[in-house]
Amino acid sequence: MMANDQAAGLRRKINSMKTPKEAKTISIISGKGGVGKSNFALNFSLQLIKNEKKVLLFDLDVGMGNIDILMGLRAKKTIIDMFDERLSVHDIIETGPIGLSYIAAGSGMTNFFKLNGEDKTHFYEQYKELVQMYDYILFDMGAGVTEEGLYFILSSDECIVITNPEPTSLTDAYGMIKHVINNQSSMPVYIVMNRAASHREGVKSLQGFTGVVTKFLDVQINSMGIIPDDKVVTQAVIRQVPYVLYNEKSKAAKAIKEIADNYLVNSNEVDRSSPFSFVRKLKQLIER
Repeated sequence: MMANDQAAGLRRKINSMKTPKEAKTISIISGKGGVGKSNFALNFSLQLIKNEKKVLLFDLDVGMGNIDILMGLRAKKTIIDMFDERLSVHDIIETGPIGLSYIAAGSGMTNFFKLNGEDKTHFYEQYKELVQMYDYILFDMGAGVTEEGLYFILSSDECIVITNPEPTSLTDAYGMIKHVINNQSSMPVYIVMNRAASHREGVKSLQGFTGVVTKFLDVQINSMGIIPDDKVVTQAVIRQVPYVLYNEKSKAAKAIKEIADNYLVNSNEVDRSSPFSFVRKLKQLIER
């Protein structure tokens, strides 16, 4: 009996020495609204799940969140309730199509990023539990940038910028990337060109945009892919069904599949020598 107790104790000690599993945290951002950021976040998340990944989609567009609406669902609890009612994060995680976990943004508090000390501590503690449950945690950030929102972006492992070929959209996307790079030049940045009239136009816009970023910001960003302008996307939004599920043979759905497949093959592993890296970085940024 004593030998069994000693063996069990040894196993616990060994397990406690291992670096805990930690999800990769990705911020999905845009320079302006209306470019399809939330729709990309949702459909990209679902495509990762189709690749057998555990995904949590976290809507941080507080006050303007619409992830649940795009799925035709109504969240029972939101991030606002976690603070107001001191709930566990497990109490506010909702389940969407094909096993997608998501947290709704809510609309009752627009200054989410200006939390008091007690709320910050509560968030840190709850997030530490999330990172051990999932492979990927995706933040659907609000359009544009605020100082507090930027903290979340800079604490992420990577960010994905959504834009389209319109000049105003490209200008705003450039400004967004400049904000990120000026604060953290080592941040891996991916760019998705959404709603391209044709593949040729998408390639031209993507190459031109990345060239400008390289020239003026002296940084390389990763071309993630092109999503064509597709009427199926509008149909899916009206029916409140993600387009990768509404019509997986559509041009947009095929593009998302290619983007997700390529991402999983080519994305870099994240250094986990320091556990709970997102929370650690967020604390440093907020409390400096």
